[in-house]
Amino acid sequence: MTGTPLSFWFGFHVLIFFMLALDLGIFHRKTHEVGLKEAAIWSVVWVGLSLFFNLFVWHQFGKQRALEFLTGYIIEKSLSVDNVFVFVVIFNFFVVPASYHHRVLFWGILGALMMRGAFIAAGTALISRFHWILYVFGAFLIYTAIKLAFSKDEGVHPERNPVVIHFRRWFPVTANYVEAHLFVRQDGRWMATPLFLVLLVVETTDLIFALDSIPAVFAITREPFIVYTSNVCAILGLRALYFLLAGVMGMFRYLKPGLAIILGFVGLKMCLEKWIDISIGHSLGVVAAVLFGAVALSILAERRERGRPSADLPSLGPEIETSKHREPLA
Repeated sequence: MTGTPLSFWFGFHVLIFFMLALDLGIFHRKTHEVGLKEAAIWSVVWVGLSLFFNLFVWHQFGKQRALEFLTGYIIEKSLSVDNVFVFVVIFNFFVVPASYHHRVLFWGILGALMMRGAFIAAGTALISRFHWILYVFGAFLIYTAIKLAFSKDEGVHPERNPVVIHFRRWFPVTANYVEAHLFVRQDGRWMATPLFLVLLVVETTDLIFALDSIPAVFAITREPFIVYTSNVCAILGLRALYFLLAGVMGMFRYLKPGLAIILGFVGLKMCLEKWIDISIGHSLGVVAAVLFGAVALSILAERRERGRPSADLPSLGPEIETSKHREPLA
């Protein structure tokens, strides 16, 4: 399958860009706040499109490749949930109006697709020339899993982003948002808006996430077409997932250790593949079971906590006002 016909690559990109043009050019041509119902509909659309493409892979390349695509898609989709939390932090830090969130995520994900395509091409070239690089990828995933499981959550600090810091030194930025524009012309010169700074933070943050997710998919398959398409299909639904989950992220308390287990598993699979052959069916079962277990335990814990009598809850002290308005960074 390594010699995937160019027509498949071309057809896949035509489909993706058509859907993106439909999304931004028609359904989101006017800037507006995305509601829960709209987010749910688009989530179903993107997941349905991915599953339809999975059937195409099955028909063209067989059951094995279809299972590889599905496993890679589920891994990337589960890891992308972490992105949702980061997006919430970024938008709150920059005080981004809710009606602008979709446009930032649209351009952010479009940039992420190009970056990940370059990463996958580089990874494929390295693996084909230096097979031992697989063990490096596997060790890195195991290290990431341990760090994710045991390190304290230090949060996200957009103000420390080096790309934003250097950009502001060399390019003027307006004091406030100018509708949903990324750049505007004022006093005879072009200026970036704070919305472009938000986009820079989103892009650089995704770059960090890609260092984990792409090697994880290479642990499942070495086929560039499967690695790339499963990654793209998972990322495309990230905007709808953000609007669907942003308000309930706190419920999934056991998702982080679940993701750590998944990363550790695929890292070990990559490191031990010379001695232990774990079939793609078993890999899919492990990933799905861990993800389902993490979500189920989180929901049960949330329900148990809600059902606890108020007398059992610790006192939080006097009510403090925490929703003070902050101006966006200029």
